[in-house]
Amino acid sequence: MKRNVALLMAAMTALFFANDASAARSEVFENPAVAARLLTAENAVAPGAGTLSAGLDLDLGEGWKTYWRSPGEVGIPPSVDWSGSENIADVQFLWPAPERFTAFGIENFGYHDEVVFPLRITLADPGAPVRLRAQVSLLTCSDICVPQTFALNLSLPPGTGIDSEAAERITMFAEKVPEEGPSAGITVEAAHLSEDMTALTLTARSDAAFRSPDVFPELGIGTAFGKPDIRLSEGGRLLWARLPVLSADEALPDLSVTITDGERAVTLAPQLTETPPAPPFAIDRAGPGFYKVMGIALVALVGGLILNVMPCVLPVLSIKLSSVISSHGQERGRVRAGFLASGLGVLAFMWLLAGATLGVQSIGLSVGWGLQFQNPVFLALMFMLLALFSANLFGAFEISLPSSLQTRLARGSGVASYAGDFATGTFAAVLATPCSAPFLGTAVAFALSGRPLDILVVFTALGVGLALPYFAIGLFPDLISFLPRPGRWMGWIKILLGGLLAATAAWLIWVLTGVGGGFAAIAVVISTAALLLLVSVRRIPAPAKWTAAAAAAALPLLAAGFLADSGPVGRTVAAGTDWVPFDRAEIARQVSQGNIVFVDVTADWCLTCKANKALVLDHDPVAAALAAPGVIPMQADWTRPDDRISRYLERFNRFGIPFNVVYGPAAPNGIVLSEILSASSVLDALERAESRSLVSR
Repeated sequence: MKRNVALLMAAMTALFFANDASAARSEVFENPAVAARLLTAENAVAPGAGTLSAGLDLDLGEGWKTYWRSPGEVGIPPSVDWSGSENIADVQFLWPAPERFTAFGIENFGYHDEVVFPLRITLADPGAPVRLRAQVSLLTCSDICVPQTFALNLSLPPGTGIDSEAAERITMFAEKVPEEGPSAGITVEAAHLSEDMTALTLTARSDAAFRSPDVFPELGIGTAFGKPDIRLSEGGRLLWARLPVLSADEALPDLSVTITDGERAVTLAPQLTETPPAPPFAIDRAGPGFYKVMGIALVALVGGLILNVMPCVLPVLSIKLSSVISSHGQERGRVRAGFLASGLGVLAFMWLLAGATLGVQSIGLSVGWGLQFQNPVFLALMFMLLALFSANLFGAFEISLPSSLQTRLARGSGVASYAGDFATGTFAAVLATPCSAPFLGTAVAFALSGRPLDILVVFTALGVGLALPYFAIGLFPDLISFLPRPGRWMGWIKILLGGLLAATAAWLIWVLTGVGGGFAAIAVVISTAALLLLVSVRRIPAPAKWTAAAAAAALPLLAAGFLADSGPVGRTVAAGTDWVPFDRAEIARQVSQGNIVFVDVTADWCLTCKANKALVLDHDPVAAALAAPGVIPMQADWTRPDDRISRYLERFNRFGIPFNVVYGPAAPNGIVLSEILSASSVLDALERAESRSLVSR
């Protein structure tokens, strides 16, 4: 049974008995965004009449929109206060089926060009005069959003008469109000909301084949859905849809789903099922051609090569220089084999990373570049290793164990085994992952959004680029002859490299403080200090010492794993810039008011992010531009895992950071900046995002 059937019949009856009586319409509220008026099918209140057919008529300006009752992630639905009206018992406000539109990268539901909201008015005293007073509030959006508040008045005396034009207009939009229940020939067979509140999946069946369906779910004011993945089967009669949940209300009401298909529209209230309905078929994306894959591989190779000179180069360079210095005096074949082994170590780590990526993707988890630095146990392991390497370079102890323990990586003299050379490359690759270089984001995004073959090719090319210095010396060992001969200076180099590694270890413990909390960081430092003390005692026999050290090495990892704090990150932002916390919906709200939003996705473990901040964002003229009126600097801290930030990055097909984007009235979908910022690029994006057009009210 249609919810609006009574209103529709009344309006059609009015059309049937239409005469040329003067129209009963309110005055018009008008500005460039909207022209609004009240209209009724009846020009007067007929004797004994208990209802009226009316409508709130909105004629929207070119490029302007307003919202449905469930506006999406942002927006405000129209509302009307009838408290000043006379002889009104109730007003039923009906909603024509909405359209989907995208602004600021966000899916919203509403109307453009024109809409009439049908009104079924019940009178308190049938047949008596009526005075309608509507206090209307609505939001209109174009490049900017303008809230509209205005009053409309309409009086109807006793009498007869029909406004045929108004009745026809009300009828046209009353027919667009979705039916309720299965009377439209559409039913929802299953609906499933995932336990982690990330997706709604449903199936619907139609008596007639779907042609161009869309799905608009409602699950509370605080719940917003992304663009649906809709697939049809069984000749178009079975619809399967999956909608990502962008944000969720804490207290979920019953699910309501509106399905539109051309002129058809229905609103249903399905019960949630325990298991998600399976898609009718898989979408096999057409793989990119050979030349495109090779082009991206070249981009990845260049990105890997550039990683060698990124801000994260200091710890990597320390290990490389240690290996180069220790190679003096060795025969040519040994030098070549050692550096080739180091290059293979880099490649092995990249292949391991590619395999882990495929495994994680197969179970539906998010992946990204450098995300292992969000894990407190991994950070504790890196801190412990760097502390050991640094202490060894400072001469606190000598390493005489097999290279499987990987502590021979930091030796300043002696002949390392091929396993140690291999581990040197592996460790260098591990420490390179907190950095992002030019071209790297493009290559990683292509890989992580593509086929398994794409992942393997891109990560291999990335590893080759990162290992290119190793391979260069391995293939041309005579390059060693350009380095100074061994001498006393090597002792100072050992001290310098030990200091660099110690500084890197200090940085890692600072990152661990943000990821796992201060208590876990202190416990890791104390347990690592005890380990260093143990291995530094020379009187303990070597077998017993290293057996005890191997057992004690588990202490920092256990401390990080069991004492890590999962609460919010308590990191302070840089002085001089008034950063606001990341809120995806707030971006649209700010831009709709004519402001510019600069989003900085960063993390404590992202060294490129820190370099961008130190060299560009915290210095004039960029710092002054971000502090200017009308500019909102927004920071998304990804130090710890955050699904909101992960989903936000995925919308831009990005899987790593740094990530910076500028929104504004002239750039509602954002201007994405390069991983390596420059003052000119930031200032140019801020200027391009600005719009000085004003809207009269």
